[in-house]
Amino acid sequence: MTKIQAVIFDWAGTTVDYGCFAPVNAFSLAFQAYGISPTIDEIRAPMGMLKRDHIRTMLAMDRLKEQWINIYGAKPDEAAVEKIYSVFEEALMQSLAEYSSPKPGTVEAVLQLREMGIAIGSTTGYTNSMMDIVVKNAAKQGYQPDAWFTPDAVDGMGRPYPYMIYANMQHFRIHSVDAVIKVGDTVADIREGKNAGVRSLGVLLGSSILGLSQSEYEVLPQSEQNALLDKARKIFLDAGADDVILDLGRLPAWLQTNNLV
Repeated sequence: MTKIQAVIFDWAGTTVDYGCFAPVNAFSLAFQAYGISPTIDEIRAPMGMLKRDHIRTMLAMDRLKEQWINIYGAKPDEAAVEKIYSVFEEALMQSLAEYSSPKPGTVEAVLQLREMGIAIGSTTGYTNSMMDIVVKNAAKQGYQPDAWFTPDAVDGMGRPYPYMIYANMQHFRIHSVDAVIKVGDTVADIREGKNAGVRSLGVLLGSSILGLSQSEYEVLPQSEQNALLDKARKIFLDAGADDVILDLGRLPAWLQTNNLV
């Protein structure tokens, strides 16, 4: 069996920003600026996509599209996307530094992976300018992958396209998709990985799919935690995930158990 040479992580909700709240808050503010009131579920459904595509997907949702038509008298178009995106980008850029802290166990898991000889790559739905803030602040707190690529690096063809993963593979000079694993916290992450032909894992705790802060999750009764984890696990598996792990701390042992190191 081919051994793993690189693990490619997502950022918000996977390695940093427990619960993936930075983009959620920015999308909410951006839509509300134009009189549209999305639910948290509507905001989170396209999470992980290129941000303009995320906005397009939301505006195509029946309820949100109807709100836009009622206010502006026409279906939302590309001009609408750009208006919302401009507010979103400004709001996100102002808050990113606050949402760049590594999730519990991330730094330790990365250290173990490196000790196994595995390179640490990453992909994201953020732009280069957004990542300049996130990368700098995450590094100050101990997390720094060996490479990161945004949709800007692949002519705007972010998730679910596979090209950010291929950019990582090119950077690390890895010749086979069998030697790569993608780990993420959204359906878009799983689709990106499967479209690239690599093993794809969903991570549960702190994920956008779970949608809870650490404190919100930890105060829940065990039965409610289990029910939420089971629901999130099914979403990942239905999207095509090869497996699901509770948190990044479980990844080194998962690789060993599956004879991949």
